[in-house]
Amino acid sequence: MSDKERTIILGIETSCDETAAAVVADGREVISNVIYTQIPTHTLYGGVVPEIASREHVLKINQVIKKALSDAELTWEDIDAIAVTYGPGLVGPLLIGVSTAKAVAYAKNIPLVGVNHIEGHICANYLCDKEMEPPYMCLVASGGHSHIVRVDDYDKYTIIGRTHDDAAGEAFDKVARAIGLGYPGGPKVDKLAREGDPNAITFPRASVGDSPYDFSFSGIKSAVLNYLNGAEMKGEEVNKADVAASFQQAVIDVLCDHTITAAVNFGMKTVALAGGVAANSLLRETMKERAEAKGLTFRCPELVYCTDNGAMIASAGYFEYKAGRRADLYLNAIPNLKIGER
Repeated sequence: MSDKERTIILGIETSCDETAAAVVADGREVISNVIYTQIPTHTLYGGVVPEIASREHVLKINQVIKKALSDAELTWEDIDAIAVTYGPGLVGPLLIGVSTAKAVAYAKNIPLVGVNHIEGHICANYLCDKEMEPPYMCLVASGGHSHIVRVDDYDKYTIIGRTHDDAAGEAFDKVARAIGLGYPGGPKVDKLAREGDPNAITFPRASVGDSPYDFSFSGIKSAVLNYLNGAEMKGEEVNKADVAASFQQAVIDVLCDHTITAAVNFGMKTVALAGGVAANSLLRETMKERAEAKGLTFRCPELVYCTDNGAMIASAGYFEYKAGRRADLYLNAIPNLKIGER
């Protein structure tokens, strides 16, 4: 198929600490995918420093976009639209991506499409399963978000459940810091947990009274801190692997149970994962096992598309573009953008 028969989207992502750009055809075929991560820089500070992240984006974004086009062996004349994350995220980093996308769209006379970062994570599933289509139930879990989303169509979303306090990824980061693992917490807890006993310590599985699909992770975070403080006061040695495994199991039990229950109750036949926490090995295994036990199909992106990347933004941008939506040069960063807002 020639490029003229395909819709080619350049996706730009700068919502946090990854400077990313990708070229995707028809929302599903990744032609190139370039990611510059700032993790080594922010590890020094124990978390993302927004001002430093913004400066890093300024330094790298032109190089990343140029390489995405070069790797795809395409020129600006081949690009049908530029898709860019405009929220949610850190306002400084978001502005770098939005400003760059608007400048290029204006200079090259290419249509501009604004993309919701969370919807981008959901669309990452289409990059790995060319036949996947709505409707389905999707758990979006990351450092800043924990949502159960009913995907009604490629550009239509309904939030079924959400966190009332900490996001799952945020809880992972805080517990990782408490047991001395550092940043980024999620992958480090996942790795250490493999050496521990998930039943060694009983941590709470919180539910939210009249909202059966919602989450609350502040309680388990506090329970871990109380356990560690109690052990220190008594002079007891702490098995960090057991703490990591028990904490991780408690969080994943809640994520999976609420998502599967929502899928069954809303008559969905497929359950999907999205977001950075979707890279967690136990979450992927547990969700697959529990979904299939209920007769549901399970889908999740490859690991490279779970963390922030330009390909997922290009995919979401494709569906926005096909729906006829265009952004103008007044497009601005919206750090608290909600799913489904247009």
